[in-house]
Amino acid sequence: MDAFFSAGAMSGFVLLSLPHILALGAVLILILGLYYARITIRNHPWLRRTVRYGLAMLLFLSEASLNIWYLEQNLWDARYTLPLELCSLTLLLSIIMLLTGSRWLYPFLFFAGIAGALQALLTPNLLYGFPHFRYLQFFISHAAIILASLYMTWIENYRLGWRSIVWAILMLNISAAAIWGVDHAIGANYMFLAHKPDTASLLDLLGPYPYYLLVEEGIALLMFIILYVVFFLLPDKIAQRNRIRKGARSSS
Repeated sequence: MDAFFSAGAMSGFVLLSLPHILALGAVLILILGLYYARITIRNHPWLRRTVRYGLAMLLFLSEASLNIWYLEQNLWDARYTLPLELCSLTLLLSIIMLLTGSRWLYPFLFFAGIAGALQALLTPNLLYGFPHFRYLQFFISHAAIILASLYMTWIENYRLGWRSIVWAILMLNISAAAIWGVDHAIGANYMFLAHKPDTASLLDLLGPYPYYLLVEEGIALLMFIILYVVFFLLPDKIAQRNRIRKGARSSS
């Protein structure tokens, strides 16, 4: 049990190792499962409520357990452990979205939440390998962030347009500006807005400070566009084409 929780019991996370690939596979299975079960969930109110509030509870327990772990291991520090990283912020806002059905939060969480969580899952900033508590909490929380927005899309039928990308970018920059203020107030570096991480990272490929922040803006915009095309534009085009074909068959 000590090895499971202890901050000093680092088994070492290895990028694209078997535990990493299996975790990614599990996340993919959950996403596909939600998609293929979307109609069944949508048509059964009790199942709909179970999935919706179950995701909210899972997100809450994930964040709560992480902070309990910080406190228990004497790691809690306002400069490092506040929920001000992008994924921590979108996790908390996803709980609010699931509980309230907020259409105001949905565009930001669909684009920034999914893009941020996907990037984190593919290139985890994680010191602990399987089966450490942090390994399990990390993958569960990031998977739940993605599932929350996909639930609102596939089951609650929330829709987005091109303007939603602009709104998401605007909210992302407003959030970053607020977090930048906190960084400078307490000497923190949330979202790496004050400087690059001290260790080697993908940010090293994006140029010096502050230019890498502008490159990140461009990458975020590109990812948001790809998400919109994959989840909305292409499905709508395919559905429209199928309706035209059915109409042609029925009239012939």
